[in-house]
Amino acid sequence: PHYQFPGTRAARVSELLRRPVPLSEPQFTRHYERSLALPLPLLSDVGPEEVARFAESSSLPPGVDLEIRSIRSYPHRSAAGHVLGYLTRDEGSADDDDISFNYRLPDFIGITGIEAIYNDDLKGRPGGMSVLVNNLGYRQSENVWQPVSPGANVTLTLDLALQREAENALSRALNNTRGAAVVVDVRNGDVLALASAPGYDPGAFVPFVPLGVWTNLNDEKLRPLINRAVHGSYPPGSIFKVLVGLAGLEAGTLDPTNVFMSPGYAQVGPHHMKDTADGGRPGPYDFRRALKLSCNAYFVKTGLDLGLDRIVAMARRFHFGERTGIDLRPEAPGILPTREYIRDNRGAWFDGDTANLSIGQGDITVTPLQVALMTAAVANGGTVFWPRLVQRVQGEDAFAPEPARTVAAGRVRSRTGVSARSLQITREAMLADVEDADGTGRHAALPGFRIAAKTGTAEVKKGRAVVDKITWFTSFGPYESPRYAVVVMIESGGGGGTTCGPVARRIYEAILEREKANSLAVPRSVAMR
Repeated sequence: PHYQFPGTRAARVSELLRRPVPLSEPQFTRHYERSLALPLPLLSDVGPEEVARFAESSSLPPGVDLEIRSIRSYPHRSAAGHVLGYLTRDEGSADDDDISFNYRLPDFIGITGIEAIYNDDLKGRPGGMSVLVNNLGYRQSENVWQPVSPGANVTLTLDLALQREAENALSRALNNTRGAAVVVDVRNGDVLALASAPGYDPGAFVPFVPLGVWTNLNDEKLRPLINRAVHGSYPPGSIFKVLVGLAGLEAGTLDPTNVFMSPGYAQVGPHHMKDTADGGRPGPYDFRRALKLSCNAYFVKTGLDLGLDRIVAMARRFHFGERTGIDLRPEAPGILPTREYIRDNRGAWFDGDTANLSIGQGDITVTPLQVALMTAAVANGGTVFWPRLVQRVQGEDAFAPEPARTVAAGRVRSRTGVSARSLQITREAMLADVEDADGTGRHAALPGFRIAAKTGTAEVKKGRAVVDKITWFTSFGPYESPRYAVVVMIESGGGGGTTCGPVARRIYEAILEREKANSLAVPRSVAMR
């Protein structure tokens, strides 16, 4: 061979740093044959004490150096993991044409979340070094001709305390919870919490994912890598009745004071739809009672009186069927059965389909973030905001000539044009859902903080068989002066009120505690660097 295995030098480093150096002869041989001009890493994650021992040693082995490499650190572990995203090894050439033909040390690139969208900002610019190699392949000399440029800091709107509480409350809802929770500031669209369960620790991807962890991350049922808050697209169930009610109020086809005598079910042609409101018993319903008890028969009649086009038109005012534009990828647009959708995917539409749509079933899906922004617009008087997740991007050097890039809060996407009267009638019914003893949202009631909400439970069918349930709780508070929209979605739950309501209550408790401590006036934000 043209080399001598440096086992003695590795042993000397091990003795000096007081820990094993896992260098094998096959590992060294591979490096020698493929990357001789590049350094061969002996140890990574060397601590301060080990660095001090190495630097102060007077008998360092020849050819052994200490090199500094930047690496991602996630001190809060799984907190906001889906928002931050994860990295993978990038073994390709640098994008810079000047060094694209040179050797490159191992690097990382963002794949999802903020890591992907802001990869170039966070990563900075790699340095360049010219290395003169002799005829045997060893380094003769080196010259740095492009210094390393550090990455920028990306500061998010997330409130760390709320984010953690949303994640903790979700994880405690069920065994192996699959769900999402979103908290949005209804006044400006700031995203204060964006949780998805089950979560993962982005730090597990650096420097590589252990096989056992990777197996868990690819579980076909739990799917921890999916950000259910923005990428999961689900039938909304009864929370869609908020928009059906608004459409009826605006069109004049729904008088909130009129009493509808429900037979305890809805019959549309051959379709028989059961009603769980008040135990499925026949009875009288005005709009307030129908919303708080979630009477299917009432809203099926409302939807049929409206017709498909007016229901869809109201949903489009709140941008259902469209991406929200948040700085996260991938994001699902959801499904809204417009005439174009029906032409391309169904070909025909019947009264039974309109009845199904009126209770949030059939050809409609939404994301938890879309629902949060819709609820925020109901709470704030009809303004739909673009969600803001990133506050600013600022270089490491505060005195650098390049100013920080800031993202303005309160960017208005549209005004719904819904009348103040219709919104107020709907908000009052949502308040009754939580505060009345028979309201489906009563499990979220919190003394000292009035909450208005709508619950929902959507059936997922395969053929005619129900294979799963998607449970919802969408809300805002405090009622008198709305500041927060809180949405909880949990797969395979029992009901929106019983499964998601307690989770929302715990999030509101965290909000109340933070407000009492006057901490939310200056949110403690999540920053990446």
